[in-house]
Amino acid sequence: QAMAPLHPVAVQCQEAQLVVTVHRDLFGTGRLVRAADLSLGPASCLPVAQNPTQDTVTFVAGLHECGSTLQMTPDSLIYKTSLSYKPTPSGNLVIVRTNPVVVPIECHYPRKSNVSSNAVQPTWAPFRSTLSAEERLKFSLRLMDDDWSTERLSHGFQLGESLHLQADVASEGHVPLRLFVDHCVATLSPDKDSSPRYAFIDRSGCLVDGRADDTTSTFISPRPRQETLQFVVDAFKFAGDDRNLIYITCHLKVSLADQAPNPWNKACSFNKASSLWAPVEGTGDICSCCETGNCP
Repeated sequence: QAMAPLHPVAVQCQEAQLVVTVHRDLFGTGRLVRAADLSLGPASCLPVAQNPTQDTVTFVAGLHECGSTLQMTPDSLIYKTSLSYKPTPSGNLVIVRTNPVVVPIECHYPRKSNVSSNAVQPTWAPFRSTLSAEERLKFSLRLMDDDWSTERLSHGFQLGESLHLQADVASEGHVPLRLFVDHCVATLSPDKDSSPRYAFIDRSGCLVDGRADDTTSTFISPRPRQETLQFVVDAFKFAGDDRNLIYITCHLKVSLADQAPNPWNKACSFNKASSLWAPVEGTGDICSCCETGNCP
């Protein structure tokens, strides 16, 4: 409205936190909203300060606080939250005279630049160059043909067939690295936390699907190279569900290639012939937690 303040909600995106300043004349009607009816984020964080002379309320929250979410694009990190106004009746009245409001808030940060507010001294190594090795790690997970030679063009499978999955990391001049698949989960929606869900790799690198009866799921040993890990999983679908589409989400990670595999970084398959867990590399004891479930 014409009487509304030019910017009733102002946001400062700082290095590790955001500062939201709200004018209590939120609707521009001259009627001030109650500070107690304002909150930040899904966690309903309360304001940290009020300025009675300017009729403003201030929120200060870390970028990861108050239930904010993070979205990553090729160029930006976007932290999203919202300011909520939920009017409550005052006194003994059972009516309110304003509508609830949700104001979306976003802070955008470049992924590939120095985001520090401090000037970089000429004698320092630029912040961007010190992170260049991390920026160049490119992870991929692909469905491959049965001979692992090329990426599979079709993503359709018949029950009884096997999925040939290949995880890779391109390090582009980084020190030698070894790739691991920490866990993989299958779901009926892109949300990896949705239900039903089936974790076929779990416990920091145990291919638990191979432990089930009548499966041949396994990691391929030896690796073609340290930056690649291949594994085969028998095709499956969710019981009692007629949908023919599943989503697979995997968490990939790397360790230094000269670091011996351990219970945190391992690739273990269940050998049905010996009834033992066996690692792609390393000693057999690193797989012991695959059976007990007491993995670190």
